[in-house]
Amino acid sequence: MSKNLQVLLRSLTYEVLQGATDRDITGVAYDSRKVEEGFLFVCMKGALADGHRFAQMAAEKGAAAILVEDPVEVPENVTVIRVENTRYGLAMVSTEWFDHPAEKLKTIGITGTKGKTTTSYMVQSILNGAGHKCGLIGTIECITGKRTIKSENTTPESYLVQEYFAEMVEAGFDCVVMEVSSQALMMDRVAGIFFDLGIFTNIAPDHIGPNEHASFEEYLECKKRLLKQCRIGIVNRDDRKFEEIVEGASCEIMETYGFSDQATLRAQHEMMLSRPGALGVCYNTTGLMDMTVEINIPGDFSVYNSLAAIIVCYHLGVTTEDITKALPYAKVKGRVEMVKVSDKFTLMIDYAHNAMALESLLNTLRGYHPGRLVTLFGCGGDRDPARRFEMGEVSGRMSDLTIITSDNPRSEEPEAIIDDIITGINRTTGRYVTIPDRREAIAWAIHNGEPGDIIILAGKGHEDYQIIKGVKYPMDERVIIQEILEADRKAAEQA
Repeated sequence: MSKNLQVLLRSLTYEVLQGATDRDITGVAYDSRKVEEGFLFVCMKGALADGHRFAQMAAEKGAAAILVEDPVEVPENVTVIRVENTRYGLAMVSTEWFDHPAEKLKTIGITGTKGKTTTSYMVQSILNGAGHKCGLIGTIECITGKRTIKSENTTPESYLVQEYFAEMVEAGFDCVVMEVSSQALMMDRVAGIFFDLGIFTNIAPDHIGPNEHASFEEYLECKKRLLKQCRIGIVNRDDRKFEEIVEGASCEIMETYGFSDQATLRAQHEMMLSRPGALGVCYNTTGLMDMTVEINIPGDFSVYNSLAAIIVCYHLGVTTEDITKALPYAKVKGRVEMVKVSDKFTLMIDYAHNAMALESLLNTLRGYHPGRLVTLFGCGGDRDPARRFEMGEVSGRMSDLTIITSDNPRSEEPEAIIDDIITGINRTTGRYVTIPDRREAIAWAIHNGEPGDIIILAGKGHEDYQIIKGVKYPMDERVIIQEILEADRKAAEQA
């Protein structure tokens, strides 16, 4: 496959620093190690490295052209094109390289501080159940119809986004739902995509600091860009920052959801559902659609996520019957994920790995009036120690029992991390036990579960590994639970 360089550049304003633009390009790369003969190499400035430093290396590997922001020294036979922003340039070039695949799909983008992942899986579940073929790009995985890829970022680099879209088109998919992070919007990873539907779930301070966002204001402004990059905007009407979120939005249609009377799709008569080993929620909708919804994921946040998903499906012509049929089966790996262990108590796995997420989860689960709320968690090594104090304090204050264990200790000693968590929990009167080995801690939680307990394994979520002293070891909590149950079964048979 090859394309003329002029075709690849036609969506850009550019300056030719040297060479000819009327030449064929055999591939596009933004990593110099992946450059091959005839490629266009895009020099991007990152937090750790500047791609301009590798221009010469790319030329030596056979690059035919190089896209830059700053001048570079390369042989005369290499075409050098300067643009104002090479990240934007990569997005536009990738769109051309893959023949504008987004235009052949119904595109659904989801941004917000919380709820992106769960909402995306709800949308996909309903659409697939209604006869659509829906791809997915998000925090956990990317599903293209050709392959399923474990995700490294919530939103991949623009070239990969376009590549995944192209694979979806080739696989006969007709729509795609994707998580759109604030970083992705800031760094032009979704530039060139005009979403059919854009969801803004909520906003709270997050991702603020070095190599992320300078302030909450910048974080919000980046997320708001989605509502200028979609035809139909869908926004949480109950969010405290609603007016700021929609300010400047340019979408043709603005839908809202929530419990507010001002929302275009409203939830009413919410009822918590509690069954042996499982929790959920039931409610009625009014406004855009009238129906009774049941979801096997607990809490108000599940109501909000499902309302957003319902509006998407409404605009794609999905019937009430198909929506209500699919939602009870929607679930997300590592997001309030129920794992059936016993009819006496409920056990779940959740990705909550900071104080804000843990407090929100525990507050929700308190509403189900458990016999005890038992929280098992650790904290990652080589990260801000303040997170450990904060999570310890939250769990000590809101849990009846905390089981302190390891997460990803990385280069740190697990006991040192646990000591920091204990410092936080000692600010409260909360009871706790310490079991550094996470497998042993999970077994202890199961074997000491009491009737009516809700037990949360927090922090790892969808992760299937543990990083210790720089080595990544396999560790999937679902597998561990099944191994514990199997060992218990064999022990009972031999008794």
